[in-house]
Amino acid sequence: MKTHHSPFNKIARSVAKFSGHPVCFVGALAVIVLWALSGPFFGFNDTWQLVINTGTTIVTFLMVFLIQSTQNSDTEAMQIKLDELIRAIEPARNRMLSLEELDEDELDALRKEFDILADKARQAEDGNTTR
Repeated sequence: MKTHHSPFNKIARSVAKFSGHPVCFVGALAVIVLWALSGPFFGFNDTWQLVINTGTTIVTFLMVFLIQSTQNSDTEAMQIKLDELIRAIEPARNRMLSLEELDEDELDALRKEFDILADKARQAEDGNTTR
């Protein structure tokens, strides 16, 4: 299967991967420490505070979209893989494919069905272990 990623997806994945790396954390921590140490030089004035507030706001705003983009791709890929596993396993119910498309009420009904199955399985297991 040929993979084709748009330039945005390539950048988003690279930034998301880098932002989760310890080096990125150390770099961000270093920026904060340098900013704090520069406070006395700037007299802890409003501009000094505005620099960190503006910088962190911009970075946070942009990171939300980059990380959400990679999260969406990862979630979609996981759903496809799960659908393939459900389809491939003989006793599995094919109606479980694409559950993410159901509304909340339909998902709640399925959750209740599986809760009942889980309770029955626990009861059967408890009955077998007490003998």
